[in-house]
Amino acid sequence: MRQHLRRICLLLAVASSFCMSSALAADADHGADLAKRWCASCHVVANGQATASADVPSFASVARKPDFSPERLAFFLLDPHPKMPNFPLSRTEAGDIAAYIGSLR
Repeated sequence: MRQHLRRICLLLAVASSFCMSSALAADADHGADLAKRWCASCHVVANGQATASADVPSFASVARKPDFSPERLAFFLLDPHPKMPNFPLSRTEAGDIAAYIGSLR
């Protein structure tokens, strides 16, 4: 009986973990839309973009950095450095933008 109960608990834990990670998965397509709306005035955010500031890295160059991590980038976007405008990003939006940048690798 105990072994059966343990299996059920393990199955429920795995299933809930899978559902939570799927529900919380970042949306790179939404991140691309946000980047084009909020970031493209300074950064090159997509191929074919004609203008951007020369003083900031393109999203593709950010993605190619050897220490790139979507999680770290999302955290950074929630508390940007002083040179960046203060965009009120939600955690989901920051994760989506970071996922988009990660997709450019």
